[in-house]
Amino acid sequence: MSAELPITFLTVDPSRTRYSMRIIAANALKAAARFWFIVTVAGQLLFAFAVASFYGLSALRGDFHRWGKSITNGHVPGDTMGNLVVELHLISAVVIILAGALQLIPVVRQRFPRFHRWNGRIYMLAAVTVSGAGLYMLWIRGSVADFPQRIGFTGNAVLIWLCAAMAVRFAIARDFTRHRTWALRLFLVVAASWFLRVELFLSFLIFRGPFGFDPLSFSGPFLTFLSYAQYLLPLAVLELYLYAQRGGGSLRRMATAFVLFVMTIGTAAATFALTMAVWVPEVKAGFDTRISITETLSATIASGGIDQAIRQYHQLKAANPATYNFDQGELNILGYQLLRKKQFSDAIRIFQLNVEAYPEASNVYDSLAEAYADTLNVPLAVANYQKALQLNPKNRTATAGLKKLAAYGAAHAGSPGGSQAEGASQ
Repeated sequence: MSAELPITFLTVDPSRTRYSMRIIAANALKAAARFWFIVTVAGQLLFAFAVASFYGLSALRGDFHRWGKSITNGHVPGDTMGNLVVELHLISAVVIILAGALQLIPVVRQRFPRFHRWNGRIYMLAAVTVSGAGLYMLWIRGSVADFPQRIGFTGNAVLIWLCAAMAVRFAIARDFTRHRTWALRLFLVVAASWFLRVELFLSFLIFRGPFGFDPLSFSGPFLTFLSYAQYLLPLAVLELYLYAQRGGGSLRRMATAFVLFVMTIGTAAATFALTMAVWVPEVKAGFDTRISITETLSATIASGGIDQAIRQYHQLKAANPATYNFDQGELNILGYQLLRKKQFSDAIRIFQLNVEAYPEASNVYDSLAEAYADTLNVPLAVANYQKALQLNPKNRTATAGLKKLAAYGAAHAGSPGGSQAEGASQ
C-alpha cells in the first residue's frame, strides 16, 4: 500500500499583488518623468549655449550682421528700439533656460528656499520680457510667420503671462501644491521655442525632410500646426501626467509612463540631430574670430554698389584669406538679406559669386535658383535647382522649388509667356 503524499498549494494574496503593482507603476511614472526632465533640461542648456555663443560673441565683436542668419531683421542699422528689443529677447531666453532648470530641481528648492524664491522672480521677469519682446518682433519688427502662425505665437505669450500670474498668486497664498503645478505649466510654455525646434527636427527624422510646409517661404499647414503644438502638446502631456499622479490606477500610470518614455526618446533623437545640424555650427561660428565678409560687403554695397563689392571680395580673398570669413554661408546670409530688401539684382549677383566660389556645393545653387524664382525667371531657376539636385539628390529645398515652379507653370500656361515657363519646368 503506497503512502499518499500531501500536496500543498501556494496561495497569493490579491491585495499584496495589487499593492506591488501600484508601487511598480508609481516608480515607473516617477522614473519616466525624471528621464524626460534630464533630456529636456540637457537639450535646453545646449540651446542656451548655442544662443550665447553665436549671438553673444558675434555682438562682442560688433558682427551684428550674422544675427540675420536665424532671425528675420535680426539687426537693422539705425533701428535702435528694434535692435534693443531683439537683444532683450536673446538675453532673456538664455536667462530663462538657466533659471528654469534650477527652479525645478527639488534639492535646490528644499535646501536653498531663499535662492529658489529670488531665482523664481528673475525667471518670471525674464519670461514676461522674452514674451513681450517676441510679440514686438512678431507684429511690429516683422517676421516670416503668416497670420495663423502669428496667432499661435501670440497665444503662447498670453499663456506665459497667465501661468506666471497664477504661479505668483498661489505662492503668495502659500498654496505650494498649486504653485508648483502652475510653475510646471509656466516652464513648458516658456520653453515653447525650444519645443518648436525639437518637434520640427523630429518631423525631419520621421519624414526624411520637410513635411507639410514650403521650405522656401517657410509657410504651410504643418508649421501652422507647430505654432500651436509647441506649447499645447507639452501642456497636454503634463496634464496627463498630473492626472495619473494624483490618483490614477496602475494601468493608467504605466500607460502614462510609456507615453513619457516614448516622447523622451523622440526628444533625445531630435535634440541630437538639431545639435549636430544647427547648434554645433552656430557655436563654431560664434567662436570664429575672422571678420565677417557679410558685414564688409554689405557696407560696400550701400556706399559703392554691387560691382565695387564684388571687386572687394576678390581683392580681400587674394590678400587676406585668413583674416576674413569666406565660408559659403556668409555670402548666403548677404544674399538673403538683399532679397528681403527687394534688391533682387544685387542678391542674384551675390549668389552667383557664391556659385563661382563653391561650384560643388548644392546649397549655393538652390539659393541662386530661389532668387531667380523671386524675379520669375523660371528657366534659370529650374536650371539651378536641377544643378543643386545633381550635386545632392537629397536636397529637399531644390525638390520643393521645382514642384513650386511646375505648379506656377501649370497655373500660368494660358497666359503670355506661360508656355515657356511650363516647358522649362518639365
